[in-house]
Amino acid sequence: MRRETPIKIKDNEAKAIRRGNPLIAKEAIINSNQLKEDVVLVNLYDEKNNFLAKGYYGKQNKGYGWVLSYKENEVIDAAFFERQLAKALEFRKPLYEDDSTTAFRVFNGEGDGIGGLIIDYYEGCYVVSWYNEGIYTFKEMIIEMLIKVGNPKAIYQKKRFNEGGQYIEENDFVWGVEPAFPLIVKENNVNFAVYLNDGAMVGVFLDQRHVRKLIRDKYAKGKRVLNTFSYTGAFSIFAALGGGQTTSVDLANRSLSKTREQFEVNGIDHTEHHIIVEDVFKYFKYAVKKQLKFDMVILDPPSFARSKKFTFSASKDYKNLLKEAIAITEKDGIIVASTNCNLFDMNKFKEFIRQAFKESEVGYDLLEEFTLPEDFKTLETFKEGNYLKVVFIKRH
Repeated sequence: MRRETPIKIKDNEAKAIRRGNPLIAKEAIINSNQLKEDVVLVNLYDEKNNFLAKGYYGKQNKGYGWVLSYKENEVIDAAFFERQLAKALEFRKPLYEDDSTTAFRVFNGEGDGIGGLIIDYYEGCYVVSWYNEGIYTFKEMIIEMLIKVGNPKAIYQKKRFNEGGQYIEENDFVWGVEPAFPLIVKENNVNFAVYLNDGAMVGVFLDQRHVRKLIRDKYAKGKRVLNTFSYTGAFSIFAALGGGQTTSVDLANRSLSKTREQFEVNGIDHTEHHIIVEDVFKYFKYAVKKQLKFDMVILDPPSFARSKKFTFSASKDYKNLLKEAIAITEKDGIIVASTNCNLFDMNKFKEFIRQAFKESEVGYDLLEEFTLPEDFKTLETFKEGNYLKVVFIKRH
């Protein structure tokens, strides 16, 4: 039985916890001197000593931990983690039963009741991401329960809690029988080559599943498609399979070989498409100079990126990025504007769009919008968790 440390929460912050906000904010804690290195489980009380919730201490982003239960007598043990995992897997049952998609999220942190813990599924293999040292102290328990309820072939982990919340480079294999890599997984009957033990990223971001499908099924046919910040080319593959001619641009050298590989595992000749290793901002200037125009431009930048000459921050620079895209999009063309920045909401994002088109003196229509898919479960009481914002825009 782990020791539970009593933590006092300021009354104004206690209201948010009572309403179901699961983040234990640093500034909410009155007696933070109690949070010593050996503390993991905490019981939260308001200033009048009324019980609020039970949680754990783990520094992550703006927080000092996460609420695990609102029941004072809840025991945080193996059975607790088994219940949470079983409930999460049951919620994803339709995806487990869908042969056309074999990669998806099975546990989405606070949305599934345990902030700081993410678990993704890739064709029978699981990747567990630990986002703070507090949750990592439960590793043995959680892995044991995942083996019990998840029927895994193999389990990998990503430790994402060194200074600045970055990935810790190491051998990520934890349990089971390692598959041959690349492991081929499917998303809406499209193949992805993934590598579960090759650094922080495995080769595909699972939160854009519905967006990619729509590009293939509705928007790509006969279109010249520019995919910026293309990573391993996932949007390009779907656009190509939908009948588009694609150009993929990313600054990372390995994006070239990785994107070629994704084309190949789908039986597409990569030489019929353009894959360019280049700073996206330099490519925009090149496209303007050469008078290149595209029927569709996909913008899915990282929230924060730094190249030799430029630092991009989505919250400050997205409007200007959109203006660059507008300049090389054909009349009646489509811009797919996407961001995973949690510092602003959809309304603010649409305001960036409005400003960009106004300053470009071009009209537009909003056609479709997306947030996270259903397997990326979120809480109404924690809006920051629903970070994804995607808008399909038609340029006049």
